[in-house]
Amino acid sequence: MPVSTDHAAADFPTSQVRTRAEAEAYVASVCFKHGPPRLLGVELEWTVHHSDDPGRTLDAATLISALGPHAPRSLVPDSPHRRLPNGSVLTVEPGGQVEVSSLPTTSMQSLFSVVAADAAYVERRLRAAGLVLGDQGTDPWRHPKRLLQVPRYAAMETAFDRTGLDGRLMMCSTAGVQVCLDAGEPHRVAARWAALHALGPVMMATFANSPMLFGERTGWVSTRTRALLRTDPPRTRPGPITADPARSWAKRVLDTAIVCLRRNSSDWTAPSGVSFAEWIHGALPDPPTRDDLDYHLSTVFPPVRPRGYLEVRYLDAQPGQDWMLPAGAIIALFREESTVDKVLAMTSPAVGRWVHAARHGLLDRTLARGARDVFELACRCLEEPDSPAGLSDRLADFVARRLAAVGDR
Repeated sequence: MPVSTDHAAADFPTSQVRTRAEAEAYVASVCFKHGPPRLLGVELEWTVHHSDDPGRTLDAATLISALGPHAPRSLVPDSPHRRLPNGSVLTVEPGGQVEVSSLPTTSMQSLFSVVAADAAYVERRLRAAGLVLGDQGTDPWRHPKRLLQVPRYAAMETAFDRTGLDGRLMMCSTAGVQVCLDAGEPHRVAARWAALHALGPVMMATFANSPMLFGERTGWVSTRTRALLRTDPPRTRPGPITADPARSWAKRVLDTAIVCLRRNSSDWTAPSGVSFAEWIHGALPDPPTRDDLDYHLSTVFPPVRPRGYLEVRYLDAQPGQDWMLPAGAIIALFREESTVDKVLAMTSPAVGRWVHAARHGLLDRTLARGARDVFELACRCLEEPDSPAGLSDRLADFVARRLAAVGDR
């Protein structure tokens, strides 16, 4: 979805982007929409494998046949791309990973019920075609291979290949759980932004689920995060905790290099190292438009990304329905602003420990202490009426087992 669906876009010219200040004001207005935090959403990704041999290369024809009328147009240009039975949208990532994205809703129970049903429907379709969903945050066996033959991903692959294999791994071999929350009222946006970032390393360490690559252990509990952080650090690193996250984000976006240059051809390769700000100031022959800026926003993807709402991207994919555990915890912890403040206080010692979390998980004592405190709070919050039955107990048991496992080492 284009970022510029916000009504604030009407105040911005639809043709040329004239100045950096104008562009920054636009980015801040559309990426941080204000209002009471009500709406929730989740996006679930999985790698896809042959059931008889998970390490065998996935081919586009088999996946297309399995998805049928739900196949996205990036995979089948003339597909009807029907929604899933309960309204979720199915998309496909560059390496053939499938993603189920919910519609926004105000109820956690409704959200989880709908998404679980649509995920089960996708799983049945895949099984009928001899395919299964992966249960880790990385493909443990296969080398990255791009299935989607579209200009966007070809250009991104070219750009990321300049720094190594991690960009291909990120695009083609990783899967995650994403949680979407409203940014909140203007006076609370900074606190919510700070709490989501402070919580990130603790949450990542607790639910790390990608220790394998190419059939071997990597030495990282979240190899998915390692690949993401190494892909293109200006584009993928965590954002700073600041008093004005909208302004900081806008500056970051303008200083980030463009990775796709849309043309009326199949070649969208962008010149290396040209930032969007430099494009505004004449680095390329044709000036950028607002649509170009919207598109550029879609190519910057840190662990927490503002898209009008806040998209939490730091969770590895989980086996079965365990995605409900981290998703439910995040949603519960951000329902009430008083709880948000407690989350920030409990996890502030973990601020910035992203690499520690991805490499060591809960073996990092600071992260383990944060996990004990914040998940005890999350379990209490999950006892509210709108929480799925039994989810609090499931989360408490999961965290206890994870902490016990590292406590014995």
